[in-house]
Amino acid sequence: MTATAPETGTSGPGSQPPGRRERKKQRTREALIDAAFTLFAEKGFDATTVEEIADAVDVSSRTFFRYFASKEDVALTFQEEQIRAVTEVLAGRPADEPIMTALRRTVVEIARACEAGELGFTPGRFECMLTMMNESPALMGGSLEHAQKKQALLTEIIAGRMGLDPATDLRPHVVAAATTCAFQAAADATRRLGGGFGTLSETVDQAFAILENGLNAPVE
Repeated sequence: MTATAPETGTSGPGSQPPGRRERKKQRTREALIDAAFTLFAEKGFDATTVEEIADAVDVSSRTFFRYFASKEDVALTFQEEQIRAVTEVLAGRPADEPIMTALRRTVVEIARACEAGELGFTPGRFECMLTMMNESPALMGGSLEHAQKKQALLTEIIAGRMGLDPATDLRPHVVAAATTCAFQAAADATRRLGGGFGTLSETVDQAFAILENGLNAPVE
């Protein structure tokens, strides 16, 4: 994803609550996302234009570009929310839990939350995102690019849990790459096979079980 930073207010320990102007920006941003996903569901990703998204919120295209770099950027907000949730849930896993076990349980929990509308996720957006990924090669490419850019963050988090320095130890990089690939493989299998492995959360669980248990197939 090649997005500009969204114009949103942030709050946290020691920070002031967002003011009226920041709240208005956040409402506009959320309205653009809602309108975009409604149009994506109705028309498909490729057929939806930035102008249509902006018109649905009664703002100009210029205003749209203050919040998002492209319609792809809007679509990938769901993926951004997933990654944010993964980092938060992973941080709450027991410190002595083996890394692949912690990652498996984290990613499965997030996938189930997406399906069930928990942790702030919207099931309708989730289903729309799966459909768009299946129908739009451009969006799929953007999703893969976005995942690659976020892999550095995941590597740092994994290195912290493993007590390793990613500047001198390759293991956190390998674990992060394997995590990204396992999720992508599960999502791809779910899209292409239409549930042949079960729901996305079930397929993700199977993919991470393979990593957790080892990749060497038994020799007959």
